[in-house]
Amino acid sequence: MSKKNVLFLCTHNAARSQMAKGLLRKLYGQRYNVKSAGILPTQVHPLAIQVMNEIGIDISYHRSKSIDEFQAVSFDVVVTVCDHAKEACPFFPGKNVQHKGFRDPSTYEEFRQVRDEIQQWIIEHF
Repeated sequence: MSKKNVLFLCTHNAARSQMAKGLLRKLYGQRYNVKSAGILPTQVHPLAIQVMNEIGIDISYHRSKSIDEFQAVSFDVVVTVCDHAKEACPFFPGKNVQHKGFRDPSTYEEFRQVRDEIQQWIIEHF
């Protein structure tokens, strides 16, 4: 059985989509090929790296990517994890596009909370 392709999409591909990618890979990587991208990519946020390390997931090697890098990839599931990405999300014909907005973290504690919310959502929906 082949793995399904999943894309997590947010505005900057700096925190929420990066954490979601790391979590899905860790939890269910045997079933999914996981990518993340941004509408306006910047860089992976240091606090995202730090809070993921706390739970044994290394995303320090991740880099922010533009959605344009994946135009030739066929995704089975696309999840927008912020409202801006939902509004700006390119059309993926025939694919399962879902939206689960998570708040944009700014403090260390908010990054931890959002990480835990994303993890719980992945457990419940994948």
